[in-house]
This record gives sequence, structure tokens and C-alpha cells, in this order.
Amino acid sequence: MIEFLGLCVQNFVKSMRYLFSRQLRWNSVLEQAAAISYDSLPISLIIAFIAAAVIAIQVSEQFLMSGADTYIGGTIAIIMIREIAPGFAALAIGARAGTAISAEIANMQVTEQVDAIKTLKVDPVGYYFTPRLIAAAITVPMVVILAEVIGIWGGMIISQLTIDLHPARYMASVWSWLAVRDIYISIFKACTFGVLIALVCATQGYQTRGGAKEVGTSTTQATILSTIYMLIADFFINLVFYIL
Repeated sequence: MIEFLGLCVQNFVKSMRYLFSRQLRWNSVLEQAAAISYDSLPISLIIAFIAAAVIAIQVSEQFLMSGADTYIGGTIAIIMIREIAPGFAALAIGARAGTAISAEIANMQVTEQVDAIKTLKVDPVGYYFTPRLIAAAITVPMVVILAEVIGIWGGMIISQLTIDLHPARYMASVWSWLAVRDIYISIFKACTFGVLIALVCATQGYQTRGGAKEVGTSTTQATILSTIYMLIADFFINLVFYIL
């Protein structure tokens, strides 16, 4: 993992050099934005809604019994914005778009399309990586923001259905507990997760050698590695912003 992390850092530096070399095609960025986030939007929002609904079911009855039902909205909002929405949405995007990135680049590698790019004196890392990194960094936070809204809304619906909590009391709790700082940290998390998904999956695909069997193995490995690195990044972001 340490060696692979070094490869990821090298590829990230090459991608940033390519970005500032004015060779980037923004049409490619738009295409990757659609493939990474837009196509993953439905599953991300469904996961966010179900996660918030489950949390609401778990806490609503207990809070009502203790007389703390006015805290339900704030609790769900904090959980969704700080952790559930960024983490679950990123995992959904990694499972869908990350595997596609890895498989696409791995297939280009084994069919010698990468070598063809090199003969044209074009940096393949910058050509393949940079549009995906930029698209993920910009659009994953957008998906996360929508997931947060859907999650809070879903928690409100379930709370009203289970314990008849009035939406006005629910939202009053949300606004009293929610801080702008939490939203900023959530966006920063989403941007970091998006870059990690694109970088790790693209690097894994780029390292693929062999044939069709290796492409499948590389795709599976990319999903595992991107999830591990996302969880590690999540730990350190929480440590820096909420503990230190």
C-alpha cells in the first residue's frame, strides 16, 4: 500500500502539471463529470434517504420516551452532514464510477492504447487522469450536498410518520444545531473523497498488465483500495477538524 500510495502521489503531481500546461480539454472534463457524478446521482440519493430514514427510526422512539424529541432534527442533520452523506455518497460513486475508471484505463493499457498516446508525445497520465480528477473534485461535492438535503428531508418524513413530529419542530432543531462550519468540512471531505476515488482507481488501472483477466482483478482491487484510502482520509479529516 505504501508503494501504491507513492505511485498515486507521482500521478497526482503529473496531473497537476498537465492541468497548468494548457493542454487540458474541458469537453473531456464535462464528459467525465457526467460519467462520475451525474450517472451516480440516483443511487447516491437513494442511499442517503434510506440511511436517514433508518437513523430516524432508531432515534425517534428513544428521544420521544426521554422527552428530547425536539433534538431529533438536529441529531439527524449533524450525522448526515458530518459523516453519512459524504461517506455513503462517495462509496456509491466509488463502487459505480471508480470501477468504470479503473476498467476503462486498464483496458486501454492492455490493448496498447496508452503506448499509442506516448508515441504522439502526450503524457498519458495527464491525458487520462487530469479530466477525471478535476471532474470528481468539482462534482462529488455537488452530489454530497444534494444527498444531505435528501437525507434531512427523509429524516423529517420518517419522524412525522413514526412519532408524529411536526416538520416545523424538526426543522427548528436542524437550524439550531447546524453550523456553517459543518457544511464547509462536509464539502472539503467530498472534494477529497472525489479526488481519491479518481486517483486511486485510475492509478490501479494504469498499472494493469496482461489481458482481460487482469482487467477484472485490477477493477476489484481498485474498489478495495479506494475504500481503504477514503476511510483513512475520513479519519484524519475528523481528527484535524473536530479533535485537534
